[in-house]
This record gives sequence, C-alpha cells and structure tokens, in this order.
Amino acid sequence: MTNGFHGLGIAPALLEILSRLHFKTPTPIQAQTIPVAIHGKDMVGIAQTGTGKTLAFGIPMIQRLAQVKGQGLIVLPTRELALQVDEVLKKIGHSIGLRTAILIGGTSLRPQIQALLKKPHIIIATPGRLNDHLNQKNIRLHDVRVVVLDEADRMLDMGFLPQIQKILHALPKDRQTMLFSATMPHEIMKIAASYMKFPIRVEIAPAGTT
Repeated sequence: MTNGFHGLGIAPALLEILSRLHFKTPTPIQAQTIPVAIHGKDMVGIAQTGTGKTLAFGIPMIQRLAQVKGQGLIVLPTRELALQVDEVLKKIGHSIGLRTAILIGGTSLRPQIQALLKKPHIIIATPGRLNDHLNQKNIRLHDVRVVVLDEADRMLDMGFLPQIQKILHALPKDRQTMLFSATMPHEIMKIAASYMKFPIRVEIAPAGTT
C-alpha cells in the first residue's frame, strides 16, 4: 500500500503541488499508471471516463518533459474534454510555469497559432483541428517526446482513425506513447501493435463489475 501519492516515483516538487491542491489518495488508474509512465514506458490503459485519467497521464508527462526536454501532445475526441484536461494541467503546472496550447475546432485558428508560437510545453488537441494545423504547416511535431491518445475508442467511433494515423506518422520515432480507452476494440489493438513499443497494459474494472 503506497502512502498516498508518495512511493509512485513522483518528483518532490510535484508531490508538494498535489498536496497543496488536496489530492491525497490516488485513484486505481493513477496508482497503476503513474509508476509505469514516469519511467517512459509505452502504455495502454483501459479505464472509463471519470476515473482520474488526466492526472494519471498528466503528472508523468509534466515530470518526463522536465527531464527529456521537448513537448507533450494529448489527442482527445471533443472540445469539452480538451478544455477539461487543460484546466487540470494548468492547476498542476501553474506554479512551475507550464504553458499549454489548445487546438480545437469551432474556434478561430489565429489565437491557436499565437499559442503555438509561444512554444507550449503541452499541446492538447482534437484530431481534426490538429490535422488542419499540420496541413497548414502551423505546427511541426518533431519535438514531441510524450504523446497521449485519450478516449481512443470514442475517437475511432467518431471516424478519426485516418487523422490519428496521420498524427502518429508525423511524430518522432523516439517518443513515449500512452493510449487510454474504455473498451479494447480490434482497431485499438492494431494501433498499439503498429505504433507502440511493447506497451504495458493497465486495466481498471469499472465500479460495480468483478
């Protein structure tokens, strides 16, 4: 039994921030994901929405980027989710100067381009809008060291597979890839097999199931 967030490999500065924000006990996905992700390993996490996934990948991403220098990229299906993830990361990263950029549809490209020029540490994007920026050469992904595909099954349901493949092709080979999904359809296994290095599988059963 770990002592709260201590013992998961989290850096003291981040532990201090978590304690200041009153995060005391990690959720099951956080307890299982954080130690694996902090070591830079590729990972497939099976977990429902609302299980605390944002911290499960957000804490290791912030910590790894401090070590390996470079950018983080989080790709997720909807604008709402992008805004929620950004809010959580800003809470954690505010005091250490973390810069984020949100690339989502339905809003003007110009402020997004300006946010990219500020060299954000972490880019949070929906697949369609990220591809728009790639096509217009507003962004290059050559500095991305850590990438997260969140709610991957929803992205596939929404028909984003071609965009996701295009994004994965634009990324450097030398990177850490984390994929989170509530279910494991065949297409997701194929993405894991094609684009990840020996991913470790972490599975959290939804509440009420055995």
